[in-house]
Amino acid sequence: MDVGNSINPAIDIGQIEGGFAQGLGLFTLEETVVSPKGFMFSRGPGTYKIPSFSDIPMEFNVALLRSAPNDKAVYSSKAIGEPPLFLASSVFFAIKDAITAARADAGVTGVFRLDSPATVERIRMACPDQLTRQVPPVDVKAPSWSVRP
Repeated sequence: MDVGNSINPAIDIGQIEGGFAQGLGLFTLEETVVSPKGFMFSRGPGTYKIPSFSDIPMEFNVALLRSAPNDKAVYSSKAIGEPPLFLASSVFFAIKDAITAARADAGVTGVFRLDSPATVERIRMACPDQLTRQVPPVDVKAPSWSVRP
């Protein structure tokens, strides 16, 4: 990752790993659920999932790009918070590709919608089979369960 001239490589690597983990939660786990009347159902660790140590890859390789200074910054360093966070979108798109393959195996083709976060429930419902076909389609005229108060 391009961090310019790293002031402290150990801290930079930790920031990259942490940013990726935060992005992993953003794109795959963290979903707020609000009732049509504005009641927040996801109000704690039992209902609002954040990444834990078991969600992070066992092998997590981080390399810092050398000799890429930023002459306009303090000690030629660069910010490292946002790039690794958005790098975690690669997990979301890998999941979407896996769903596309599963749908093709089931004989289902065409475009489908997968909203972020790609929760277990959304992944399961995007892979049609005899079980998921028993769930009626969403009534778009019904009050939404994701209304922001």
